[in-house]
Amino acid sequence: MAEMNQGRVAQVMGPVVDVRFKEGSLPAIDNALTIPIGKKTLTVEVAQHIGDSTARCIAMASTDGLQRDTIATDTGKPISVPVGRETLGRIFNVLGQAVDNKPDPVTA
Repeated sequence: MAEMNQGRVAQVMGPVVDVRFKEGSLPAIDNALTIPIGKKTLTVEVAQHIGDSTARCIAMASTDGLQRDTIATDTGKPISVPVGRETLGRIFNVLGQAVDNKPDPVTA
């Protein structure tokens, strides 16, 4: 199993989260990062590289309770949502999770 690329939260400014990584391991712009907040997982999207091995990210949900030095894990891919016949007439959040009290669709 490959080692996961992890950084640490350096700063939280409302929905903007700065994450510092080891030198040379910045995730690509548009990559999704996951950050645990208690029992929930916050997903953020890398929007900019701001120098000092730091990625400026935009949160896809509330950052309430997020603290500096929390570990953030690079998923290695952008946020994706399901598409196809299984999604017609359904309601999803920005992360592609069903919010219409029906099970998540199975797509290929």
